[in-house]
Amino acid sequence: MATAQPVAKEPGKAWRVVFSGMVVNLCLGCLYAWSVWVKYLTDTKLMTAQGWIPLTAEQASNPASLCILIFALLMIPGGKIQDKYGPTIAASIGGIAIGAGLILAGIMKSYAGIMLGFGVLGGIGMGVGYAAPTPAAVKWFGPHKRGMIAGIVVGGYGLAAFYVAPLAEWLITTYSMSASFYILGIAYLIVILIAAQLLAWPEPGYVPPPPPATAQAAARAATQTRFDWTATEMIRTWQFYALVLMFMINTQAGLLLIGHAAKMIGKIMAAGYLLVSWGAIFNTVGRIGTGIISDRIGRINALIINYIAACIVMFAFPWLLSIKNIVLLFIATAIGFWCYGGGLSLFPSFTADFYGPKNLGFNYGLVFIGWGLGAFMPKLAGYIYDKYKSYDYAFYIAGLLIIVGIILALVTKRPRYAKE
Repeated sequence: MATAQPVAKEPGKAWRVVFSGMVVNLCLGCLYAWSVWVKYLTDTKLMTAQGWIPLTAEQASNPASLCILIFALLMIPGGKIQDKYGPTIAASIGGIAIGAGLILAGIMKSYAGIMLGFGVLGGIGMGVGYAAPTPAAVKWFGPHKRGMIAGIVVGGYGLAAFYVAPLAEWLITTYSMSASFYILGIAYLIVILIAAQLLAWPEPGYVPPPPPATAQAAARAATQTRFDWTATEMIRTWQFYALVLMFMINTQAGLLLIGHAAKMIGKIMAAGYLLVSWGAIFNTVGRIGTGIISDRIGRINALIINYIAACIVMFAFPWLLSIKNIVLLFIATAIGFWCYGGGLSLFPSFTADFYGPKNLGFNYGLVFIGWGLGAFMPKLAGYIYDKYKSYDYAFYIAGLLIIVGIILALVTKRPRYAKE
């Protein structure tokens, strides 16, 4: 039986899958603008006028924390659905769940409604929907482009806050809190269902173009497995648990900024949503940029660079907030969001490099548990703020955890398959 030969160039359909996946994530990424909702859900005067019961900072953070937890847990069955039934089915389920959840949150007009609609149904939608685009897109490209492709696809999720933050702000203040949920829910339901139909796997026997034959390419190949590990085989390696922990450490620092950016800068500037939108740009650029950089210098090296930069930012933020320097705060936010976003392109690439692309949907779903574990930080930060009226201790905790991540990254190498 003849061995399938690689194509000379990726077909146009491959890029259609990449950008359709990015569109799906542009809708699912409304989570990253949650700090705008936190700002208004805790506004006693506005919420009372609109018929809502105002929430504490911790309560307002809980829907996002619950959403993140369910998102992470549902990535596992979501990945299984993608691997078995294809990306169109998984993305469509995600679109229906998040659309219905947002509409429900608007109808119920309560803390319980937001927890159920955004926290539970939104988490289900994000988990199942997010599991589809990246594994589908990665299958069309060789490992030398893996970081870049993953970065582009997940870049949509990071960029979502750029438009959601000002749009949610406008809908809440011009119409109502409920309107912000209704309108986004209906729009996401329609857009995701359309984009989902354009997602597809390559035909059986398709082999992507190989990397150029250079010494650098040969060195990168040594960090990538030639075998497709099953989930059972993967969880028997210590490197799997290292990836989960490193993912959690990367996530908790980013979610601290994402979950509270608008509120933490609220005493310095009224339009806190501008900081959220600014951060969204670098959340996206960081995913694509880190992905491209990691294709050239290696995943571990790219992760360590991001960790070091994020650590500096975490320890600097309390001081920057105290001196109320807007320019430096925006610079620090840009760096923090870049580093966080970079992790979202690095860890699917790590998973494919370490364990192969065939079972990437399910395998990455398991690694993605680390992202869900990082959800403790927005809730902890809300508790710290309610108690001390300051986020300082949350930043110090995040910085110390990143130091642990740097040490772990230095000792983590690709596992060896039994046949190697």
